This record gives sequence, structure tokens and C-alpha cells, in this order.
Amino acid sequence: MELDYEGKIISMKTPPESYLIFKEELKKAEIEKERLKAEYEEKLREMNMELSFLKEQISSQQDMMKTTLTYASRLENEINGLHKQISEDKKQRKGSFH
Repeated sequence: MELDYEGKIISMKTPPESYLIFKEELKKAEIEKERLKAEYEEKLREMNMELSFLKEQISSQQDMMKTTLTYASRLENEINGLHKQISEDKKQRKGSFH
């Protein structure tokens, strides 16, 4: 209830139409903002899951590469050992015939 300058009761005026339109547009914008925020958060969750999966794959591949390199190094040492043993055997055979 409002009073005029003489103290008489005056009726509440309805807000202008432009205000009502603005208020409705503001409400629509807030709803759209919330929808976009939820969509963004969902996409962010999906990307984080994908990133986690990729990190796991990279880690597994790195472990496989380490294992492969260790195995290859061990084989190389064994081959070098065999070459030495073969060379020594050849020297011993040559020496035993003379």
C-alpha cells in the first residue's frame, strides 16, 4: 500500500510491460545459463575420464617399453656372452690341434 503526498491511499500500479518483458527475458537467460553450465560440467567430466584413460594407456605402454628394453638388453648380453664363448672355443680348438 502506498500513500500520496497528502496521505491518501493510492493503488499499486502494475509494472510497465517493458519491465515484465525484461524480467521474463532475464529468467530465460538464467535458465539457459544453468543449462549451459550443466552441459559444460558434463563435458568436463567426460574429458577428465578420457584423459585418465589415456594416461593409463600411456603408463601401460611405457611399462611395456621398459620391459621390452630390459629384455632386449638381457638378450644382447647373452648374445655377446655366446660370441665370446664361441670365440674362446674356436681358439681352444685351434690351439689343441697344433
